[in-house]
Amino acid sequence: MCPLLRHSSKVSTKAGLPPGTLMKVGEKRCEKTTISVIDYDSKSFEEQTVERVEDIFPYKDTAKVTWINVTGIDNIDVIEKIGSYFGLHPLVLEDILHTNQRPKMEDFGDFLYIVLKMLYFEETENDIMAEQISLILGKNYVISFQESEKDVFGHLRERIQKSKGRIRTMGSDYLAYNLMDAIVDNYYIMLERLGEYIDDIEKELIGDPDREILEEINYLRSEMIFLRKAVWPLREVIRNLERRDSLLIQEKTVIFLRDLYDHTIQIIDTVETYKEMLSGMIELYLSSVSNRMNEVMKTLTIIATIFIPLSFIAGVYGMNFEYMPELQWRWGYPAVLVVMVMILLLMVFYFKKKRWL
Repeated sequence: MCPLLRHSSKVSTKAGLPPGTLMKVGEKRCEKTTISVIDYDSKSFEEQTVERVEDIFPYKDTAKVTWINVTGIDNIDVIEKIGSYFGLHPLVLEDILHTNQRPKMEDFGDFLYIVLKMLYFEETENDIMAEQISLILGKNYVISFQESEKDVFGHLRERIQKSKGRIRTMGSDYLAYNLMDAIVDNYYIMLERLGEYIDDIEKELIGDPDREILEEINYLRSEMIFLRKAVWPLREVIRNLERRDSLLIQEKTVIFLRDLYDHTIQIIDTVETYKEMLSGMIELYLSSVSNRMNEVMKTLTIIATIFIPLSFIAGVYGMNFEYMPELQWRWGYPAVLVVMVMILLLMVFYFKKKRWL
């Protein structure tokens, strides 16, 4: 299994190279590039994993709908051969290999290029994992490029195989919609688990705020910023597809894209809500720390106030004068102690009556 890494990436080394230069930018996530093909129509279904890039070429001009999935994009030769045969612009191939792209859609006439972010919440590490997904939507085909073997398309493959729903009767644009819908639906799962984690942190914050919780909150805030960057542009991508500026998008697919647009808005609202919750939790932490400090200072102040008169009495009777009242009195020492205890009790009673204790 190819590892799915966190959304951080290496610094680009492409500075100074001409546009269209093919070079992988980002973490290496797969040692081997594999290509799977699903070819179908309403009556037939075929699925296979091909060994050579040339084996997918015959699927370009078939009457059936073909989904070509490329897993692992570190093999530049494979990406270049696919791009050359399917007529992909060199800048598109460059963007496929540059895994730090923001979600976008570009119309090249005979194909559409779509970039999305596939997100996961890793519960063991409490991390958000991200992977770039690039889609090429052609007349009768969709080519998807993903960085690792882990994806959210399992249910879609099953639906195609078992001919569930309308997928086998629709075109390649509907297939592209389903790929995007699977990614967006997984956002709900990821946000639900993230919300549970935020709730747990909030309970710990109320119970016993400490420095580690503050670090977790600050980390989650940075994750919310990343989520916002990954999801917010997706709204415009789906909006542009919904407008049917391209002939590759059929009228009967628009209603599904409109529903996907609504889901994207809901996800953006959830991200913004989590972001506001985390900001409120930071304020709650600072308030809790301030209240704790106030309680400490209050206790110390009360103790110091109680000992002020006691220290005064002890100081008076600690002066080394020869002729002082009560020095020769047999019960002088016990009497002073009794007076000091009475003063102590009276001050404690007074503080409690004022609700300072």
